Amino acid sequence: MNSIVLKSARELELMRESGRLLATVFDYLNPLIKPGISTMEINDLAEAFIVNTLHARPASKGQYDYPYSLNTSINDVVCHGMPSSTQLLKNGDIINVDITLEKNGFIADSSKMYMLGEVSPLAQRLVNHTYEAMWRGIRAVKPGATIGDIGHAIQQYAVAQGYSVVREYCGHGIGEQMHEEPQILHYGKPNSGVVLREGMTFTIEPMINQGEAKVKLKRDGWTVVTRDKKLSAQWEHTIAVTADGFEVLTLRDEERMQ
Repeated sequence: MNSIVLKSARELELMRESGRLLATVFDYLNPLIKPGISTMEINDLAEAFIVNTLHARPASKGQYDYPYSLNTSINDVVCHGMPSSTQLLKNGDIINVDITLEKNGFIADSSKMYMLGEVSPLAQRLVNHTYEAMWRGIRAVKPGATIGDIGHAIQQYAVAQGYSVVREYCGHGIGEQMHEEPQILHYGKPNSGVVLREGMTFTIEPMINQGEAKVKLKRDGWTVVTRDKKLSAQWEHTIAVTADGFEVLTLRDEERMQ
């Protein structure tokens, strides 16, 4: 196991810039993600914006031989949905768009749920409660807290709403590498696991299922779906542990106004 990398003030500033740029990618995509667009179009638009406008690199492309710049996970897809030119978004879909960006050697990672057109109340409820579950985990972050505290906060909230938490996939340390230590589980017991320290940076990205927690991997080797075919939702931010709490490095403008 690699040791946890504590970021210096200078490194945190570089990560902050990567996070700020990544937030602008979502701002750019917001009006474009609507019924009729293909998931490959979303991929190509995001990649062009990252490369040509932000002069940055889509960090997912080529990572573990993944060929695209983002993931598009629709409805019962839990995570790692692959863009396709034949997969068109339609009214009532929910979709998670997961994007990574590297600038000046440091990586930011974030994802957002989009609800297209007339989405069912049950789907809206799942999306909104998953967002709150992520924030419950984020608000547990401070020096001296543990990874178990983060997972417990997420799990306790999600289960109370009648949902299940996916266990096979988790958040992760991030910095010069997309996946660093520690792993951030979205379930757990308070006061357990690695103790958080100032300078740690990692993602919190709960995957919450409408039905059972069980998932399966499709034949493409990437796409993960719910076994019971019920809906799944996910939100993600990159977080830094500060001297007295946390900083969300990938916070979007729309969230600052809430």
